Amino acid sequence: MTATRVAAIDCGTNSIRLLIADLDPATGEIADLDRRMIINRLGQGVDSTGRLHPDALERTFAACREYAEIVAAHGVGPERIRFVATSASRDAENAAEFTEGVRGILGVVPEVVSGDEEARLSFTGATKELTGGSLKPPYLVFDLGGGSTEFVLGGDEVQAARSVDIGCVRMTERHFGGAELPTEDQIARAKTDILAALDTAAETVPLTEAATLVGLAGTVTTVAGIVLGLPEYDSGKIHHARLDVEQVRATATRLLHSTHAERMAIPVMHPGRADVIAAGALVLLEVMERTGAAEVVVSEHDILDGIAWSIAR
Repeated sequence: MTATRVAAIDCGTNSIRLLIADLDPATGEIADLDRRMIINRLGQGVDSTGRLHPDALERTFAACREYAEIVAAHGVGPERIRFVATSASRDAENAAEFTEGVRGILGVVPEVVSGDEEARLSFTGATKELTGGSLKPPYLVFDLGGGSTEFVLGGDEVQAARSVDIGCVRMTERHFGGAELPTEDQIARAKTDILAALDTAAETVPLTEAATLVGLAGTVTTVAGIVLGLPEYDSGKIHHARLDVEQVRATATRLLHSTHAERMAIPVMHPGRADVIAAGALVLLEVMERTGAAEVVVSEHDILDGIAWSIAR
């Protein structure tokens, strides 16, 4: 079977990402042609105002214009583009402004998917290459985004999925505000919020029954890069790295007690992630403790890959 060329776009609360790839559904092989990310912070202030900020919209539209040029250069037509918008777009009163702007630039309507669909796409992207390997099912995949975290349990098929509002941007804005260093009281309130959300997730998804815990998205991959002591971000070394709970606890503690400048000085830190990474690391730690997992397997393949596979199907 001839490979299918697709363009997948994932627009989340903190970043917008593009993947152009050739996919072979018969073999399950995916060949990246272009994979990139722009920090657009679409979710700026959404948790408190309920609206997408004009500056956030303009940053997002600028990224879309850049991506439109790349998509055209690779010869991908609108029928092979899928644009998925996640948590911030679900929450906003002025989502129509976002939708019309994207359609005018890329020629496709962004799909504001449900939390459950977001979870299923993440699961497909993260686990498609794990089948038959040393990592055993059932897998509990969690996608720690800017506005929400999705949990999916499954093996060959998804068994249960739930999305809860404990993303790194949302937790930072809700509990840490503009503080240079969060206080112990702020950290405690954030932890209480996270634990309540995990209880909600557990009503739908058994959080302690997986053989393998798989973590996705920028918080998890950045923490992996810190644990590995990488001199620069290296997706090849981060993909399928295994972090034990003590390594994650030490890293979360370090980040929660570091200044913005100290976090910016970490070699693997993306500048657009430094102000939200501490809250994200706290979510990661609480997920590991709640599930009882001794380790988390880090995956660079996530919802973006799941979106790509959904186009090929």
